[in-house]
Amino acid sequence: MALSVPAAYCGRPAAAGATQWPQEQSSTGGFRMKAVLTVAALFAASVAAMPAARAADGALQAIRQAGVVRVGTTGDYKPFSYKGADGALVGADIEMAKELAGALGVRAEFVQTSWKTLLDDFKADKFDIALGGITVNPDRAAVGDFSVANVSDGKRPIARCADKDKFTTVEKIDQPTTRVVVNPGGTNEKFARATFTKAPIEVWPDNKTIFAQIAADKADVMVTDGIEADMQAKLNPGVLCAVPVASPFTHFENAYLLRKDPELKQAVDAWMTGALSGGLWKAKLDAAMQ
Repeated sequence: MALSVPAAYCGRPAAAGATQWPQEQSSTGGFRMKAVLTVAALFAASVAAMPAARAADGALQAIRQAGVVRVGTTGDYKPFSYKGADGALVGADIEMAKELAGALGVRAEFVQTSWKTLLDDFKADKFDIALGGITVNPDRAAVGDFSVANVSDGKRPIARCADKDKFTTVEKIDQPTTRVVVNPGGTNEKFARATFTKAPIEVWPDNKTIFAQIAADKADVMVTDGIEADMQAKLNPGVLCAVPVASPFTHFENAYLLRKDPELKQAVDAWMTGALSGGLWKAKLDAAMQ
């Protein structure tokens, strides 16, 4: 296994498109109207200045003032973030988000996003932190800060067990007869399109059912994060197998994407460093892998 462990509430403007959760006539009339308009104008100006003032205060202060940290997650990536049988969010990063919220003295509020819309939702201020198997890359780092990484991994293939020895290299996968499947908008699709020039690539819209496409012989292989390949092989014994490659095709780290704020990054990094060294992250990940 390649894995190693290294605005709907008070105090914040609602994001555009976000779902929120939950005259007298007299001789002195002209003067009165001017006074009312002046007060109204001053009030409007003060309201307009509030978001800028909050931005100046910093993300961490805004989170603490609101009493809530908004956590964006896709909810479709085992073992990090997914929905259990009852529809509730579970997974290693979901549990870590709750622990982090407690350490910050607030509660966690989870916000649905997708791999395709993750950055747009983040830019639209729909959440403060994004997590759940999020790969560190330049596009994401340009709009937010990344925490200390909690996963070091690499891209590896997963295929039907009967075919696992057919796809041990990029060259073996990149054939006109190989049906590559990817989920939309994330690093898996980006890797496939940059790497495979001969193999047809199908974009399957639902990451929760994409592996069933391989099991049902409607696709041949998916190149994904190594830990996801191992997880799906464990969930589908004898049907799906992590392909035994000599080494991962890439190397990357997963971390939490944060609003740009030195104080927020410092607080999350200090907490994550303790979670890594103290075994909290390993315990959450091990439990989610069962």
